[in-house]
Amino acid sequence: MDRGESRIRPYHPGDLAALYRICLLTGDNGQDATSLYRDGTLLGHVYAAPYGLFEPSLAFVAEDETGVGGYIVGALDSHAFEKRLERDWWPRLRSRYPEPPSDVPEHQWTADQHVAYRIHHPRHTPDELTGRYPSHLHINLAPRLQASGNGSRLVKTLIGALRAQGSRGLHLHVNLGNQHAPGFYRHIGFAELPATGVHLFGMKLR
Repeated sequence: MDRGESRIRPYHPGDLAALYRICLLTGDNGQDATSLYRDGTLLGHVYAAPYGLFEPSLAFVAEDETGVGGYIVGALDSHAFEKRLERDWWPRLRSRYPEPPSDVPEHQWTADQHVAYRIHHPRHTPDELTGRYPSHLHINLAPRLQASGNGSRLVKTLIGALRAQGSRGLHLHVNLGNQHAPGFYRHIGFAELPATGVHLFGMKLR
């Protein structure tokens, strides 16, 4: 394969380590976050691994001659997925990662502590959003597979799987610090929705 060329395939259980690795390599608003975290698995615990474990039919990877270099993961029903994590995922992690000390101000938290806080206080998707866009996604590509059409191919693959499972809409969040992703989502047909402190995108699927 040429540089940037890849094949899109369904996620396999053996890809879990790649999800963790790529999540960390893109975890600083699309840039390598390795130097920011003492525990390199933290980001993957929140934003990648549970999707491969609990909704593998909505997980796909981009693989080139070097190996898996990108992924997209999704949840069909965001509320149901949140309940599943509360029952089967967060309790184990909460015992492993304590909340940040109460006497340390948030602006002094380390990167690890910010993610640990999210494990103890996961975001809950508002009903008014899931009413129109019940599904959501996370996507990440290593630099070698970026700007080569792989992101669009992954999104199209996930959209096809979501439609086959009956989803009527899909949403995603983008941090304000990520300078490149908003343009990508607008380009492939997502609409930007009103939000505070984050870019929020939605797409109707039927």
